[in-house]
Amino acid sequence: MKKILYVHGFSSSGASGTVMMLRQQLYAHDVRVLAPDLPVLPNDAIALLRSLVAAEHPDLIIGTSMGGFYTELLTGTPRILVNPSFQMARLLTFKGMGRYPFLNKREDGAKDFKVDRTMIDQFKALEKESFKHITPEDKQFVWGLFGSDDKVTKGFQPIFCKHYGKQNFIVFEGEHRMNDKILNAAVMPIIRKVLEI
Repeated sequence: MKKILYVHGFSSSGASGTVMMLRQQLYAHDVRVLAPDLPVLPNDAIALLRSLVAAEHPDLIIGTSMGGFYTELLTGTPRILVNPSFQMARLLTFKGMGRYPFLNKREDGAKDFKVDRTMIDQFKALEKESFKHITPEDKQFVWGLFGSDDKVTKGFQPIFCKHYGKQNFIVFEGEHRMNDKILNAAVMPIIRKVLEI
């Protein structure tokens, strides 16, 4: 059985519509989609993801937005970064601290979470690890997918190209959030290629 690890975005969970769509489309191909609810603090989230990668050995990791930032750090596995938010500390500083609602149901039942200085400082520290251990294999098997109308991560396109080159840099028609159209047009062809399904 092949495995995909899906890393959700900010304010989301492993119960997002994208995860359900992936599971429906890949069920017939005997592909398991792992999609944990990430802890809100970055140090806890990356620790969970690294332990999952070590235990489960996914064939592919897909991360969206904040999940794309985390996914870039998970070297050694083919990865798809969809609208990756490489500078979460700056984005959250401008967005403001305080309580925010979760957009999807969480396994622990939490309805909201707090953005505070601890979270921002942890993102800032983790960002220093970004792009540090890129191998020639990573440049072949890491894709950066960016929405043509995404206002959140448009400035991160040159950052991706600087570190990974342009061979797997793709601009798709769409905005920041993933939907059926983006999944089918931009993400599924790469999934099929990597998993050979």
